[in-house]
Amino acid sequence: MFKRFWETIVDFLADVRNELKKVSYPTKNETIGSTTVVLIFCVIMSMYLSFVDSLLVWIISKVL
Repeated sequence: MFKRFWETIVDFLADVRNELKKVSYPTKNETIGSTTVVLIFCVIMSMYLSFVDSLLVWIISKVL
């Protein structure tokens, strides 16, 4: 039983190693470009949400 369990672990790790050989990692320029896009998007969304929040607070304060 232990031998079969060990064989399945070894087979699994061999499969993981083979799959990792297929992975294509991004270049430095691709990583910098993607990070820049994400940061700009986060800044734009935070500004938008801040504006919407302020607008809703103003509307609620006028209603109440």
